[in-house]
Amino acid sequence: MRITLTPDIEQAVNEYARIQGTTPELLVLGTLRSIFLLTDKSVVTEQCETLADMLHEHIGVLHSSERIPGGARMSEDCGTKFTKGLVRKREQGKI
Repeated sequence: MRITLTPDIEQAVNEYARIQGTTPELLVLGTLRSIFLLTDKSVVTEQCETLADMLHEHIGVLHSSERIPGGARMSEDCGTKFTKGLVRKREQGKI
């Protein structure tokens, strides 16, 4: 079977495949499989003891240094940053 993609869909598939580090063909085949092929996932979810067990294939870790040189340090001073953000919004009349 051959499926002709419109240019906008082809561009989106190519870009998403690049971001995922795979080929457009593997991306599309995997997506179609997950939608159209029935699997025993319902059986697997019944056997999972925790939510983490059920989601283990979909959970990952992203280190901010992959996007921001030196890392974003997002976990440092969270309370202080949150408070400063609330103060700024209050000063702007947004809360």
